[in-house]
Formats: sequence, C-alpha cells, structure tokens
Amino acid sequence: MELDLASAELRSVLNRLRRAQGQIAGVIRMIEEGRDCEEVVTQLAAASRALDRAGFAIIATGLQRCLADVEEGRANGEDRAQMRGRLEKLFLSLA
Repeated sequence: MELDLASAELRSVLNRLRRAQGQIAGVIRMIEEGRDCEEVVTQLAAASRALDRAGFAIIATGLQRCLADVEEGRANGEDRAQMRGRLEKLFLSLA
C-alpha cells in the first residue's frame, strides 16, 4: 500500500511528526541537563501521543483507500480477508 495522502492530510501528519521530533529533542536535552524525572516523562508522553496520532492518521487514510480499491476491484490480488489481516496488523502495531 503506497502512502498517498492529500495535501491537507499530508501537512497535518508532517506537522505532528515535526512536533514529535522537537519534543524528542527536548527530552534528550532535558536528560542531558539532569531535569526532573516527571518533566521528562511528561514530554516523552507528549511525543508518544504525537507519533501515535500521526500513525493513526496514516492508517485511517490507508483504510479509506483500501476500501475504495476493494470496491473498484483493484485490490492487487488480495481478497478481503488478506487485506483485513494486513490492515489489522498495521493498526495493532500502534496499539
């Protein structure tokens, strides 16, 4: 499945990933500076949520595309059960 996001969706995903990138850089800096554990964990949790949301946005777009492919009969030789299994595995990888 190719990653083919509309420009608005792509901007949203990229913004979330950039935010996570900044948060992770902040966590590294905080650890190097010996900052409070609670502050570090709070920032790490925020980065994790940003990554999760980016992943879910990508999967949601993929689900829409796959459903359209099935309806149009362009499922690249996969039957519905195979496609469902592949998408379920992707979804669970973020859980």
